[in-house]
Amino acid sequence: MDTDYAIIGGGVVGLSIAWGLLKRGKHVVVLDGEDGGFRASRGNFGLVWVQSKGLNQPRYAEWCQQSAAAWRGFADELGEATGGNLGLEQDGGYDFHFSEESLEETVAKYEVLKAKLGGNYPYEVLRGNALRREEPEIGSAVVGAILHEQDGHVNPLRLLQSLAQAVRGLGGRVLTGKSVVEVDKPRDFLLTCSDGTQVRAEKVVLSAGLGAAELGPKMGFRAPVSPLKGQNLVTEKLPQFINRPSLYARQVNEGGVQIGVSTEKTGFEDGVTLDTLSSIAAKALEVYPCLKSAQVVRTWGALRIMSPDGLPIYQESAEMPGAFLVTCHSGVSLAAAHARFLPDWLEKTAAAPDLEVFREDRFQV
Repeated sequence: MDTDYAIIGGGVVGLSIAWGLLKRGKHVVVLDGEDGGFRASRGNFGLVWVQSKGLNQPRYAEWCQQSAAAWRGFADELGEATGGNLGLEQDGGYDFHFSEESLEETVAKYEVLKAKLGGNYPYEVLRGNALRREEPEIGSAVVGAILHEQDGHVNPLRLLQSLAQAVRGLGGRVLTGKSVVEVDKPRDFLLTCSDGTQVRAEKVVLSAGLGAAELGPKMGFRAPVSPLKGQNLVTEKLPQFINRPSLYARQVNEGGVQIGVSTEKTGFEDGVTLDTLSSIAAKALEVYPCLKSAQVVRTWGALRIMSPDGLPIYQESAEMPGAFLVTCHSGVSLAAAHARFLPDWLEKTAAAPDLEVFREDRFQV
């Protein structure tokens, strides 16, 4: 089969790009791997997040802000196309602190970034009664919070489902169980899957998450990505008591509370461990003591896709022009940008965003 674009990877990143290209009239085939693969799109925290990102690279903060600003229109359009509700809420998000020293240190960093962004970094510091008016169930261990107005959260599984449905609705082909093992370029690209399926494409986007580390070098990329495990818990459905999300906990639109914040270098082992689950549950109880009586109904581990500096990689191959590497650990936050703005970069239009600082050759210095 022939197509304009072959997208390797059918997670949130790949499907967002596919949807954006289809909206521009391109023919797209998405090659999604085996069900047993590592899938960050099925295990993430669902945050649409700006704060704390880009402290050392303001362009990343700007890119996240651009995506966050586009998210409402992106979600509405997906909802109209699929008849679904992504559960998007963008009323701000919290960075909780348990000491004044920690809070003040973070505020100082935010002020530096805010100056670099020309003042466009809207946040507010809440302490004591001001915080408890916003979040009545906050525990006494929390001394303050930074409320960032551009933050929010979404139902990530509904996002993934809606993207796949919308891509197909626009005529895109999503082929599941197709692990690409070879990419050749006699003239156009020829992609060969492990089951013998072949796809010819004018251009290729490698957005296979951790799979890029193996396939990337065959396409002229270094693809220096590695796994970083996070573990999560979800409680039973509860009456709403959390008004805004944080990195510690968020209450999903269906009532359950998702609890997280763990980072572990365990290679490709993505199972759950009692000690880590106990640790993140204890921290969540410090923030929301009322969770003490809640029943946990599900736990899981998932692997983030991390570059050496934690930032995305956007790169065209020098060896295979027309092949692009797109990888990040913020696939949900950046989904709107990938759908709305990245096609201009792939097509090299006058409206292409400046992504030069995210080239992978930054790691060669």
